[in-house]
Amino acid sequence: MPFVIGHGSDVHRFDDERPCRLACLDWPGVAGLAGHSDGDAAAHAACDAMLSAGGLGDLGSNFGTSRPEWAGASGTALLVESARRVRETGWALGNVSVQVIGNHPKIGPRRAEAEAAMSEAVGAPVRLSATTTDGLGFTGRGEGLAATAVALLYQP
Repeated sequence: MPFVIGHGSDVHRFDDERPCRLACLDWPGVAGLAGHSDGDAAAHAACDAMLSAGGLGDLGSNFGTSRPEWAGASGTALLVESARRVRETGWALGNVSVQVIGNHPKIGPRRAEAEAAMSEAVGAPVRLSATTTDGLGFTGRGEGLAATAVALLYQP
């Protein structure tokens, strides 16, 4: 099998007591995201997709609350480690595509910067898009963010 894909998703509620970290960037003036680590839903969804494609489980089984050494870890650190683990199995990373779902922060003005930061962490191209839910659900009410991702791995 020369190619495999994996899908990932992540959801976090907003937490006014934390700084916002999303897509490996700091977002001043935006409420942070609750979580065991930094709450970076975009990075976490990308990790889930890579780990899934590599047959390595998911974010929780690799870095979850039962692993205190990962408490407070940045999305960047989780991406670097997830990519390393995938490569260790013999797969190469083709690319990762991530979509953030929520009303804010607005991704468009910082898309290129976020893609560059995530791509550097993964060591392969990462593309980022965003959408809203037209006021529906918890993301539409501004209670938090969700993200989905797909990763393509190939045999070098």
